[in-house]
Amino acid sequence: MTQELFDLNIGYINFKNPVAIAPMAGITDSSFVNSYGKSAALVIMGGYNLDEKTNAAACELIERGRKEFISQEPIEHITKELNAVDFDGTVGINLRSSELKPLLEVAGIIRDAGAIMELDAHCRQPEMKEAGVGEALMEDLPRLTEWIRQIKETGVVLSIKIRANVVDDTQLAKAIESAGADIIHVDAMKEGAGADLDAIRRIRDVTRIFLIGNNSVQSFDDAKEMFSRGADMVSVGRQAMDSPQLVDSLVDAVSEFQEITGWYNAPKHICRGQGDMRGLTFCCLPVKPCAVQNKAKQLGFSPREFANLKMEFVKGTLLEYGDSTCFGSLAWCCKITKPCFMRDGVLDLIDLSPQEYMKLKKQMADYILDHSKEK
Repeated sequence: MTQELFDLNIGYINFKNPVAIAPMAGITDSSFVNSYGKSAALVIMGGYNLDEKTNAAACELIERGRKEFISQEPIEHITKELNAVDFDGTVGINLRSSELKPLLEVAGIIRDAGAIMELDAHCRQPEMKEAGVGEALMEDLPRLTEWIRQIKETGVVLSIKIRANVVDDTQLAKAIESAGADIIHVDAMKEGAGADLDAIRRIRDVTRIFLIGNNSVQSFDDAKEMFSRGADMVSVGRQAMDSPQLVDSLVDAVSEFQEITGWYNAPKHICRGQGDMRGLTFCCLPVKPCAVQNKAKQLGFSPREFANLKMEFVKGTLLEYGDSTCFGSLAWCCKITKPCFMRDGVLDLIDLSPQEYMKLKKQMADYILDHSKEK
């Protein structure tokens, strides 16, 4: 699978596909990466504890039966772990620290290794929260955002691992993006079973940041649901060990889907009530009150302004054609996975492949969001 198939780039990082393995404390180390990394684009090691407080909290967790990484020389240990990785992909390092200084010290090492640094604002264990890390960071936005700003000054590609439905997800996501982080890695956890797909969509609707969706991804159908809500990548945890073939099967399936459709994480249609803002690219002409008008209004557009914006984009492109479609232009047509003989007839007539059609629709989605009045 080539990187060109997906074109997923962040700073000095080039992901070969949109499948990752999430960090698991006491489990995901260099040995794990070498054994289970397989075809994943990203494997995140850790969480590693960088200071006295987090190591003490980890010791307490071990006493009650949880797995943890503990080291008297954590920065040296992380350096050795990075050097021990034998993996054709990107490595991330998930970190906990009650102080900023150790994070800044290790950031340059991670950057120079061509890896990703991930700040753990996700752990919900009481011992870690009492140490001021994990979910405690989500609940202290001024500290979290200031740490992000200072860490980013080192030049490292920075991911923030969060848990959904703990604080206001949209406020948190906007603050993380504004502070300069490169990635939000969200555990879309909700009470009961399964992932909260609406949490993915809510974050996608208010940010343009690279988004990794995590929780309950056990098949490509699960991954596709996250992709269609706005996730750029999905991550799996223990499933990678329980089902060793899962990562390979996800990579194969999403690669085939990308080859067939041209847009592996195309949004659901907005009129179904599940599509994120990107779905405006597939909406009909807003001639009557409907979901499209509500979404467009959230971006600051009147129905006429929205219509003019789409027609402005398609001018001079092949999406301008389509006299025989419902509204006289491919600008208003739906995604390629939805059957439509009128759209497909136009595509055949103008010799536009389904993949190129979807790539143009993706460009239109970006154009709409780029021109939002509500930034």
